[in-house]
Amino acid sequence: MNKLFTGLALVAAMAAASAAFAAPVKPTVLLVHGAFADSSSWNGVVNLLEKDGYPVIAASNPLRSLKGDAQSVADILATIKTPIVLVGHSYGGPVISEAAYGNANVKALVFVAAIAPDAGESAAALSGRFPGGTLGPTLAPPVPLADGGKDLYIQQDKFHAQFAADVSTADANVMAATQRPVTVAALNEAATQPAWKTIPSWFVYGDQDHNIPAQAQAFMAERAHAKQTIVVKGASHVVMVSNPKVVASLIEKAANAQ
Repeated sequence: MNKLFTGLALVAAMAAASAAFAAPVKPTVLLVHGAFADSSSWNGVVNLLEKDGYPVIAASNPLRSLKGDAQSVADILATIKTPIVLVGHSYGGPVISEAAYGNANVKALVFVAAIAPDAGESAAALSGRFPGGTLGPTLAPPVPLADGGKDLYIQQDKFHAQFAADVSTADANVMAATQRPVTVAALNEAATQPAWKTIPSWFVYGDQDHNIPAQAQAFMAERAHAKQTIVVKGASHVVMVSNPKVVASLIEKAANAQ
């Protein structure tokens, strides 16, 4: 009898080991926030992805220069050995596109209310190419930096309507108070190596985005031959905060694409 139980236990252990070996490894999702935001803007999306078993990293974007910010993300990418889905919001779009160039582990790019520039294009130029953007008048006076650069913030009393109109006033007020500044130079720095030309991409944005006009985002998605583009009616620039389920679902589609 003992021999029988021992044999059954061995068979069960071997079956479990075989199943574990055969189970596909879920891609790691690396989330990169944009200007006037921080990693907490991904909280709702992170909760949903982790619930579904995805390893997630919400990186801190320095917002100092496109080249430097992209390198900081590339440094994180170099430590991840699994396939990667790289996700960028707003100015995080140029950052992920630069960071992913030449990295064979990045299997998908997801642009969330984000800029997807071609070589020679900047975030500021693309946002201003189409009508509908109202960011300029809502900016506070630039903050001079010791290196000669300038930091930009959105005026706190204008933040809710400009940046996050579809979230609660209380949440928008916290976001306004904790916003991370971006340098003028970063927004005007030209992209050099757009990874969206070689890596499949997905796009999601709101039709009430006042930072990056919906028309601009439609143009970039079409140009990138996006695998799927979702336009969320009534959503603001922070579509991942107001509609985390929609954004997380698209990220998972990108993760599962063949």
